[in-house]
Amino acid sequence: MSRRVLITGASVAGNAAAFWLGRAGFDVTVVERAAEFRGGGQNVDVRGVGREVMRRMGLERAALECGTGEEGTAWIDGRGQVVARFATADIDGDGPTAEMEILRGDLAHLLYEAARTHAAFRFGDRVRRIEQDAEGATVGFAGGRTERYDGVIVAEGVGSSTRESVFPGENDPRWMDLTIAYLTIPRTADDDRMWRWYNATEGRGVSLRPDRHGTTRAMLMIQQPPGGEQDWPPDRQKAFLRTRFADAGWEAPRVLAALDETDDFYFDVLRQVRMKTWSKGRVVLTGDAAWCVTPLAGIGTTLALTGPYVLAGEMARNGDVVGAFAAYERAMRPMVSKAQGVPKIAPRLMNPHSRLGIRLLHTALHVASNPSLRNLAARAFARPPVVPDLSPYRAMETVRLESPSLSH
Repeated sequence: MSRRVLITGASVAGNAAAFWLGRAGFDVTVVERAAEFRGGGQNVDVRGVGREVMRRMGLERAALECGTGEEGTAWIDGRGQVVARFATADIDGDGPTAEMEILRGDLAHLLYEAARTHAAFRFGDRVRRIEQDAEGATVGFAGGRTERYDGVIVAEGVGSSTRESVFPGENDPRWMDLTIAYLTIPRTADDDRMWRWYNATEGRGVSLRPDRHGTTRAMLMIQQPPGGEQDWPPDRQKAFLRTRFADAGWEAPRVLAALDETDDFYFDVLRQVRMKTWSKGRVVLTGDAAWCVTPLAGIGTTLALTGPYVLAGEMARNGDVVGAFAAYERAMRPMVSKAQGVPKIAPRLMNPHSRLGIRLLHTALHVASNPSLRNLAARAFARPPVVPDLSPYRAMETVRLESPSLSH
């Protein structure tokens, strides 16, 4: 039997896993419920060990060339004036803006184009059921197929339905008390190459970020406990935003006016995925389905690249699928645990509710942006993670394996 692997989800983590496993000689199929490859999405950054994985894929230079062109981060007051500025050119290493800033869709597309030479992609389908035994997993698809695999990798999002079917009731989310809406809006002549962040009272925030597509990426943020808003239909979510941001000031009216025009609207109530284990028999989780650390951690995309690389490396060098999954978890747990350690007070500190709180935040940021302090302050935005040892997986990069099927 060939080493057949199914991957569910064709975004960053799924495409990265497909690339490495296909290159290592596995028979890989990626199933994605969307009818075609999905681009779009907002800014993500790749740092540290994630850059190393991109380098090993031969995609680091291409990712930099596809970057958003963001030149730093600036906090804006109610008059539209800059109160603190962290320009990438003035910082040694990564700060709030990393050197590799790229749109999620552009990064996923780079990975998809690289992976499709090693793997088969099936769009417009999804997993309906998974039945396991000692020899493998039988997967039933919504499109009517039933197929047999040696292993199944779930690389879906924070609300993964496949994860819930295999690990029912085992996700214990940690809610981060922050709601964010993302959308793409028309660019204006006043938009520069900085990530501009504005705070309004009641825990509200508006931010605008540049891209290389002639548009601007906008975020509306509210610091508040969760109320199930992520499950509302988009029309209700948009009405909620219009009410909450009606008097927010700065560029809020411009962003609200674009709500009905954008075709790239995403609304989420941030929560971490916390699983006691990432595998069960022949099924393993990776990316946000396994550990969603939320954008607050600053390394979600780095994890989405590193986790699949480690998983593929362990599967390539270990003929026992259960042992490979366990080794992958041992290698990645420390990095994920540290990333999930973001204190819940952080969203409140960065999204004050009172005018006094905003003044204190702006004063602290202004002091931190002083040339004598900004490199130290920048490191606070880019906490170095605990990274796994990647050296055992070097062989996977150059050798196409022809070993027998994974066994139990």
